[in-house]
Amino acid sequence: MKNSKNKKAEKRLRIKRKIRSKVSGTASLPRLSVFKSNKFIYAQIIDDEKAVTVVSANDVKSKTKGKNDRAKEVGKNIAGEAVKLGIKKVVFDRNGYKFIGRVSSLASGAREGGLEF
Repeated sequence: MKNSKNKKAEKRLRIKRKIRSKVSGTASLPRLSVFKSNKFIYAQIIDDEKAVTVVSANDVKSKTKGKNDRAKEVGKNIAGEAVKLGIKKVVFDRNGYKFIGRVSSLASGAREGGLEF
């Protein structure tokens, strides 16, 4: 019998595969991918045609209090770096996570930073 932790991870991976079958990044419209661990949150802007990470950001060295505030900061950071490289529009890949909490905060921070999706 599988434990509940494996069931939860399998469910997220199943949702992730479903999302990734529909969402893909190109050079003109790259993919903003989000990964969250229990402590930190990571974001990457990826060109799937070349299989290259264009920009990445995380909150590992952030001194901000609160996970949601740090996620919003990561969104602003990645948006700032992307705008410097001339990327204005992206496709958001929530990676199987629900669009609440830290994922939503990262997305709103990226929108405030100048990205459109």
